[in-house]
Amino acid sequence: MRKKIIFSSFFVLFLQFSCTKVVQVNVKNAAKQLVIQGNITNVQGPYAVKISETVNYAADNVYPPVSGALVVIEDVTNGMKETLKEFPAGNYYTSNIQGIETHTYKLSVTLNGKTYTATSTMPKQVPLDSVSFQTNTGFGTSITNPIPNFRDPVGEKNYYQFIQFINQKRTKKFFVFDDRLSDGKYIARQLFNDSAYIQPLDTVDIEMQCLDKNVYNYFNELVSITDPNSNQSSTPTNPTTNLSNGALGYFSTHTVQRKRGVFK
Repeated sequence: MRKKIIFSSFFVLFLQFSCTKVVQVNVKNAAKQLVIQGNITNVQGPYAVKISETVNYAADNVYPPVSGALVVIEDVTNGMKETLKEFPAGNYYTSNIQGIETHTYKLSVTLNGKTYTATSTMPKQVPLDSVSFQTNTGFGTSITNPIPNFRDPVGEKNYYQFIQFINQKRTKKFFVFDDRLSDGKYIARQLFNDSAYIQPLDTVDIEMQCLDKNVYNYFNELVSITDPNSNQSSTPTNPTTNLSNGALGYFSTHTVQRKRGVFK
């Protein structure tokens, strides 16, 4: 019998970019768990770490922010370290540290005598060339999908995530894939939409993120858990996090770029 699932949603804000992620908690009545979501990008900061806690299945769909944590981010590559400032409750922001490609970053969160850590290395940015479109017709319906066009680097392992905005409104679905079968090739892969229908003259922005392997694995598992067409078992579990000590969520350092297309 399929177990009921509770979704813990939280948001990280950037000056120029925002992204919504969902943490899957496979519990009905369980002890509260800490949820940490942190992102560093190659775009100018400040960057944010958001900390909240889960609620049980019967509770209202409100996820309490967690205040009073000691949050530190270190650029392991150059030794720069910064303690983040909290405002508002549960939101911790950097002031000085900057995201640099190929640098490794360590996140440390200490709360109630317990420390949670994660490391992530920002990959090199793979240039996104353009956004095109393909219309698929079948069963009396036509659906148009956007296509990010780019060249995958030869001889490197690359992990990608794509987020779609139609007329500046973010769609719920996100897309991840790696270059296991396309190393060094020119990639023009459709981002298949379930319910987001692109109409003539719609503006579509595609955000392309280059992820490290651990963060890719997290989101790849999350897609499998949340996609109703996947072969996920009847007892889905939390995606594998790179955070230690039992925390849910993830810490990601990734590149970000956007291209716009207009469907004509």
